[in-house]
Amino acid sequence: MKALVVRLDGFGGVLLAGPAVRAVAARADHVTMLCEPGGAPAAGLLPHVDAVLVREAAAESDGAAEPPGGQDGDDALLRRLRAEAFDVALVLAPYGQSPLPAVGLLRRAQVFRTGADGLDSERPPGRHDVEAALDTAAAMGFAPRAGDDGRLRVLPPPDTVGLTGNGPYVVVHPGAGSSDGAAWAPDRCAEAVALLVDAGHRVVVTGGPQETALTRYVSGSTAVDLGGRTDARRLSGVLRAADVVVAGACGAVHLAAANGTPVVSLVPPVPPPEHRGPYRVPAVLLGRDDVTAQDVASAVRKLVNA
Repeated sequence: MKALVVRLDGFGGVLLAGPAVRAVAARADHVTMLCEPGGAPAAGLLPHVDAVLVREAAAESDGAAEPPGGQDGDDALLRRLRAEAFDVALVLAPYGQSPLPAVGLLRRAQVFRTGADGLDSERPPGRHDVEAALDTAAAMGFAPRAGDDGRLRVLPPPDTVGLTGNGPYVVVHPGAGSSDGAAWAPDRCAEAVALLVDAGHRVVVTGGPQETALTRYVSGSTAVDLGGRTDARRLSGVLRAADVVVAGACGAVHLAAANGTPVVSLVPPVPPPEHRGPYRVPAVLLGRDDVTAQDVASAVRKLVNA
């Protein structure tokens, strides 16, 4: 059986689809994941994803059945989907988004056995995106393997001690990512790093290639600056070995959770954390508004001492 899992979302959202992907892979012989460009690196980290298809960015949709981007923009993707001849597809819509555009795309691609998350009004109250995705998989006959605990999971990352140095450390990931709006104030983030160092923590600061000026500023002269030096796999390794991860980007929050690392989340509480917050790891949710450096240091202390 050839299966397609669709999660048209960014890095963090694709990671949330991981448990459902594993459930599909328990029965399917081959699993392909369709995602947006920002989610493709995350798809490459998920166990049991055999191939990744990328749908290029397109114009926003009003939620109608016609997929965003229009027929012309999807011609190449439609040809690829038809050629693959998938037996079944799951559309895992992020909270707050309709699955109907993606379902329409699959129908045009002649993938007729399709299951999708219902509209948000049809979800049970407080159902996390991970759980909603597993519900959809179960409704299509895909149950997790025996012993699968349903947590987020990624492929084992490489050893990153050459980047971080020896000894325990706390990661601070100050950027907001590509889709989370403004980051937490850099001055407060730098102050939090200083407080953590004063409290005896070794601090590693991470960020993407476009965030090197931010990570340099936040690191100051006391933290290890890895801004722009980690791809998705290396970042996964850095987060896995950390005592705690402080992050303002959904991608970093969920990647830390997928590695079982406690999280101090600076992600704004929209959508509410019960839908897309850190999943089944020890966490302190602070958001960004009116959060002080002392709040962050206290949250780290709480998680380290838990």
